[in-house]
Amino acid sequence: MRRLRGEELHDRPDYALVGVLHIPELQQSPGRAISRRVVFATFALVATAVIVFLDRDGYRDTQDNPLSFLDAMYYSAVTLSTTGYGDITPITPSARLINLLIITPLRVLFLIVLIGTTLEVLTERSRQALKIQRWRNSVRNHTVVIGYGTKGRTAIDAMIGDGVKTSEIVVVDANPDVLEVAAARGLVTVRGDATKSDVLRLAGVVHASSIVVAANRDDTAVLATLTARELNPRAKIVASIRESENTHLMRQSGANSVVVSSETAGRLLGIATMTPSVVEVIEDLLTPDEGYAIAEREVEPTETGGSPSHTRDIVLGVVRDGKLHRVDDIVVEQIEVGDRLLYVRKGASE
Repeated sequence: MRRLRGEELHDRPDYALVGVLHIPELQQSPGRAISRRVVFATFALVATAVIVFLDRDGYRDTQDNPLSFLDAMYYSAVTLSTTGYGDITPITPSARLINLLIITPLRVLFLIVLIGTTLEVLTERSRQALKIQRWRNSVRNHTVVIGYGTKGRTAIDAMIGDGVKTSEIVVVDANPDVLEVAAARGLVTVRGDATKSDVLRLAGVVHASSIVVAANRDDTAVLATLTARELNPRAKIVASIRESENTHLMRQSGANSVVVSSETAGRLLGIATMTPSVVEVIEDLLTPDEGYAIAEREVEPTETGGSPSHTRDIVLGVVRDGKLHRVDDIVVEQIEVGDRLLYVRKGASE
């Protein structure tokens, strides 16, 4: 994509972002769209015929016969389609005034309906620009997902399974094909290099509450994390990498949590050779739609002062002051106000 030197995406006018930033909308079937246009065209035709028939004394045909309703329909059809054979014409001032003020606007409406597909293409850019303007002014506390490969799609599936709305997720990727798939799911998409600050600004990283870095390359993930952290010092950044030796780079770049995809998969493979049922339980916990799932919640007032093991849920850990403590840690022997519990809950299908 061509870009002028020194020009950043987030500083561009909204109409110049069409094709880079895509706001999803409800899809309408072609049959329904055509049916609506036929209805509008028929309404315009009938309305014009009624107007002409009511003022039939002001019209004359070539044979000086009085106008019937069929004649009014005929005149309306040839007039709205701009065919205009001239065999029926308005002759009185009132009929000509009505033609000027009413029938002519109906003719324009009729033509718009007939060539609606072409006009829709022409106006799509303006509509997208308006939607982009509204979205940029209102987007706050959303989640930005960098990369829509296997990891990115799976992460979004997990978030949606936990109740996150698709309108609260923004996908950043340089591949237009995968962005089409994301847009079809109702996700806001931004096309561009996620290591560039102007692309991340356009995705609203400055106002995001969390950022998921699921790039295919570790070096890209490090640069994207560094750029995102510079733009938003407060956001929670979760990143995935392939090699564990890059973990310290990710944390130095500003990631709060780092997942080593290759080692995690390797551990599961190793466990599956000896105890495959354990892997099934882990997969169950990681799938929020069915079985059981790991979740986090606030401490209830009646639970303060008690032990995490005495709550109504199976508690795995306690988050205090942003730090996770295991349930057997003496520091969290008593639950305090402001703590958050990491617990096992039933899946959405239960």
